[in-house]
Amino acid sequence: MNKSLNVVYILISINILIFFAAQSIDMQDSFALFFPENPRFSPWQYISYMFMHANLTHLLFNMFALWMFGIQLEAIWGGKRFLIFYFACGVGAALIYTAINYYEYNQIYALLSNTGLSDVDIQSMIERGVYPTNVLSEEQATTLIGTFKTPMVGASGAIYGVLVAYAFMFPNNKLILLFLPYPIAAKYFVPALIALDLFSGVTGFSIFGGGIAHFAHVGGAVIGFILMMYWRRRLA
Repeated sequence: MNKSLNVVYILISINILIFFAAQSIDMQDSFALFFPENPRFSPWQYISYMFMHANLTHLLFNMFALWMFGIQLEAIWGGKRFLIFYFACGVGAALIYTAINYYEYNQIYALLSNTGLSDVDIQSMIERGVYPTNVLSEEQATTLIGTFKTPMVGASGAIYGVLVAYAFMFPNNKLILLFLPYPIAAKYFVPALIALDLFSGVTGFSIFGGGIAHFAHVGGAVIGFILMMYWRRRLA
C-alpha cells in the first residue's frame, strides 16, 4: 500500500490559497467556468474552475470531502493515479454540464429565433437581461440568461467522482448525511446522493438551496463510474 498522501494535501492547500487570494484579486472572470458563448470563456477554465469557490462554506465542504475520501484512495492508488482520476472527473463533470447547458440554451434560443429576431438582437437581450414575455416564460428566460451569465466554480464535480471511487473501494464503510444522522453503507449512500442530485437537476427543486450545478455533480459521478469500471476490467 502506498502511504504517500501528498497529492490530496497539495490540492487542498492550493484550493485554500486561491480562495483567500481571490478575496483581494478579481480572479473569477479568468478562472471560473463560463458558458462557451460568453466572451469571458477560455478553454483553461475547464480545469481552473475546480480551484475557485463561491464562499468559505463551499470551500470547507469540498475540502473536507476531498480529505475524508481522497486520502484513503490515494493511500491505495498512489498520488499519480489519484491525480489523473481527480482531474478526469473534474473536467468530465464540466464538459457534461456544458453539454446539458448547451442543449437547454439552444432550445430556448430557438424560440426567440423563430420569432424573426436576429442573433444580434437576441444577444443584446441576453446581455441586458431582458426578454419578450409573450415568447418566453420567466423560467425559460432565467435559464437562458443565467446559463450565459453565471459561471460555475468549485471542486464538487471531481469530488463526486471521488465519492463513486470510494463506494467501489469501500462499499460497506458507513457514512452519515448531515440531515439524516443514521449510518448508511457507501454502496447505498453514494448512489442515493447522486440520485438526489439528478432529481434536483431535472426538476429544479433542491433541498440544499439554489446556485448548485447538480448536473456537474452527476457528470463527475458518471466519469468516476466509467473510470472505475474500466480500471476494474483492465486489472481483472
